[in-house]
Amino acid sequence: MIADANKSRQDVYNEGMAVRREVLGAEHVDRANAGKDEFTTDFQDLITQYAWGTIWTRPGLPRTMRSAVTLTALIAHGHLEEFAMHVRAALRNGLDRDEIKEIVLQSAIYCGVPSANSAFKVAQGVFREIDAAA
Repeated sequence: MIADANKSRQDVYNEGMAVRREVLGAEHVDRANAGKDEFTTDFQDLITQYAWGTIWTRPGLPRTMRSAVTLTALIAHGHLEEFAMHVRAALRNGLDRDEIKEIVLQSAIYCGVPSANSAFKVAQGVFREIDAAA
């Protein structure tokens, strides 16, 4: 689904790639693209066009809110590797550590304490990595 009928699929893809690089960081996106092969290229193109080019570019929510929703969904489904990546993205999008803590606390009630416990450990590890690199 292309939100603006005047945009080509390539336009949506290009906008998605720009947002993906802004949110996840150029290094991450470059690694993902470098790892593309015949098996994974279609999937990488799909997420760039639809997740990043169609959803993350919509004007209805600020990126901080999109990050909060994404963190919660990843906690709920136990996708902790993606959660770590999106903790970094949430910081890039303007959430601070206290806000991320509050998101995880809120998620404990609605997604389960064990899921939030795991998410706290992952976020704590991300914060340590960031602090060590600083």
